[in-house]
Amino acid sequence: MLIGDVARRSGVSARMLRHYESLGLVRPTGRTEAGYREYSAEDIRRIFHIESLRSLGLSLREVGSALDDPGFKPSALVDDLIRQTRERIAAETALLTRLRRIGAAEPDGWEDVLQIVALLHALGSESAGKRQRAALSSVEGVPVPVEALAEAALGESDPNVAGALRWALAQSGDGGLTLLAEGLGSPAAEVRERAVRSIAEIPSDGATALLRDALTNSDITVRRCAAVALGVRGVADAVPTLIDMVFEETNDVDAADALSVLARDPVLADQIATRLVEFLARGTSGPSARRRLTQALADIPGLTASRALADLSHDEDRGVALTAAYILTLRDAP
Repeated sequence: MLIGDVARRSGVSARMLRHYESLGLVRPTGRTEAGYREYSAEDIRRIFHIESLRSLGLSLREVGSALDDPGFKPSALVDDLIRQTRERIAAETALLTRLRRIGAAEPDGWEDVLQIVALLHALGSESAGKRQRAALSSVEGVPVPVEALAEAALGESDPNVAGALRWALAQSGDGGLTLLAEGLGSPAAEVRERAVRSIAEIPSDGATALLRDALTNSDITVRRCAAVALGVRGVADAVPTLIDMVFEETNDVDAADALSVLARDPVLADQIATRLVEFLARGTSGPSARRRLTQALADIPGLTASRALADLSHDEDRGVALTAAYILTLRDAP
């Protein structure tokens, strides 16, 4: 079969067939009387083998080794191709994500595009200072891709940079909530905590809904952080977790503050006081736990809290009794 026929049947151009020949990959078995290349059936099979291996990503040099070396073992080469393909997919995925984020920022011109690209580079910098400045750049009117901020917040370990990223997210609306919600389900505890802390600073109904869901999260740190944020927002669902935090001395000051916000509602105030009294009535609370519960009662208005404080003013522990008595004098003061 002449080279033109081979090119038509194989889909490999005559020019490429000559290139294969120059590299020694496939040589036509014979020549016609007029000197034209003539390919045998075996030559054509080899051409198809070359094309098959090229379709896997092998270079022509690797193709030649694979076909001509009797001792060639493909496993190592295939493993290397898998690694290269994964790296290429990761790079292309990262590029696609970056392009989508630039598009979502709706830049007005190339100047905006360049600013966004610079911002994205800065968010990934090894310098904490650069990352922090990038997070705060929204103050200067730079269009900030909110998903990039959310992703950075989930991966940020520096407390100052993390605070700046949470602040920037809080200014950006609900755009980052989808990624942050995914962070709540991360297998990494530190990512879950970063996610809930970021959501807690976003003042929107969508964030509040996520925080409500977080009250049932399997991670107790997530539940507690969500409860404090919800308490400050006046969401009564947080009360049981907040009281547990006071009792267990886990961020108890913030928990007590959140309870005091909730207690501005008279109905809730009575419910909170009743729950605190129930903890006191268990008889298993040590002096330090009773002192914390006493201090929590200080900011809870109503008769139930006052009666509990009156009882505590006679507590067997002098510190608890004095604390309760002092709180009562403040409540009775005009």
